[in-house]
Amino acid sequence: MSLFASNPWPKMTSRDEFRFLADVIFARSSGDHTVVTLHDERAGTTRFADNRVIQNVDTRRGLLTVTVSFGRRHGTASTTDFTAGAVQGMVARAERIARAAPEDPEYLPPPDPRPFPVRETAREETITNGPVRRHEYANEAMGLCRMENLMAAGIVSSSVASVGVAANNGLFGCETRTEAQFSLTVQADDGTGWSAAAHRSIDHLKIQERTLAAIDKAKRSREAKDLPPGDYPVVLEPAAVAGLWSWLIWALDAKSYDKGTSPVAGQLGKQIVDKRVALSNVPDHPDLFGVGFTAEGLPSEPSQWIEGGCLKQLAYDRFTARARGVKSIPTLESPIFSVKGASFGSVQELLKQIDRAILVTNFWYIRSVNLRDLTLTGMTRDGTFLVENGHIVCPVKNFRFHDSPLRVFQDVGIATVPAEAVTPEAGKMLAPAMALPRFHFSSVTRF
Repeated sequence: MSLFASNPWPKMTSRDEFRFLADVIFARSSGDHTVVTLHDERAGTTRFADNRVIQNVDTRRGLLTVTVSFGRRHGTASTTDFTAGAVQGMVARAERIARAAPEDPEYLPPPDPRPFPVRETAREETITNGPVRRHEYANEAMGLCRMENLMAAGIVSSSVASVGVAANNGLFGCETRTEAQFSLTVQADDGTGWSAAAHRSIDHLKIQERTLAAIDKAKRSREAKDLPPGDYPVVLEPAAVAGLWSWLIWALDAKSYDKGTSPVAGQLGKQIVDKRVALSNVPDHPDLFGVGFTAEGLPSEPSQWIEGGCLKQLAYDRFTARARGVKSIPTLESPIFSVKGASFGSVQELLKQIDRAILVTNFWYIRSVNLRDLTLTGMTRDGTFLVENGHIVCPVKNFRFHDSPLRVFQDVGIATVPAEAVTPEAGKMLAPAMALPRFHFSSVTRF
């Protein structure tokens, strides 16, 4: 890419091109510190509903951002135009903002330069086969549903992005990242089934497997029965577990911990969940979205957040980490939630051990009720069943729940090994399906 090209993005911005752009910006900046970030993305989505494709679009957007500081005064400006005049104007805007801004007592200069881990963050098949492969996979899912006289709706998406961070102290990182996603809802009369997948490789979405799982859930969900609200033993599938755990992960913020407003305040180093539970960051796992560096220019490294049920780490911003004397800031972009001693390979194997419970496929619209004890509310969705004597005996109407993951995960029963868990709100992690002895359903929904 030429800085002076009339078409700013004939191809993805390369590592060398980002270094060139950063050097141009550093030469034109008069600030004490200058930080440049790049996010140049090509993304596409194929949407389908009523067993037909309704949208197949691709977008391209490059964003260059600069932060300039004079002492503790700093200003930030961005541009989507990578031509010389636009880049120069962006730097000038950032400098004007910085000079007019009040001093920021929490401002820190960019991190010292360091080598970043090199990871397989991009897959060639996702880069080269986007629109055509998305359409093929959408048709495959719809075809399987048509064979069962069922209706399908969902998306297949793919993206490739050049992501970079650089500073005038020598800090530099740039890598290409790909991501593909599949989500499907199947309608069978009054029953629905759902499944989802996400991966760096568009060819690892397991379209047939996921579609057949959603079809099975939809067919089983017809003519759901009423059960009264109350406390029930439950079996949560991985997506349902991930939906609850995402809120617990967000609650590990170090700043709110120091203020005493965190639901885990005062619990660092203490047991907060069942002693068999562990939470790890594993950025080198091939099925997760590990990266080499964060947006702040920090390396992503393996870390243990919960071990033996005890809280080991908090999520720090750089200022809070320095104030607390934390030298290595842990990240959690590739979470694996596991249960020690889990021996079941699938939900079906686990269910054979259950006397009576409610099986929950997924939760949706999870929201906080009380952040001090992390009480949440939400609804079951796309496959809620009564299990008795190791078998699914009937579908039940969806429940609304009111409960806290800090309470329900105090006592964990049997569990599977960690499996892919993808939800719209939680993103992707590896999580087990698990049996919990008590979960509070506060009411029955009517849809």
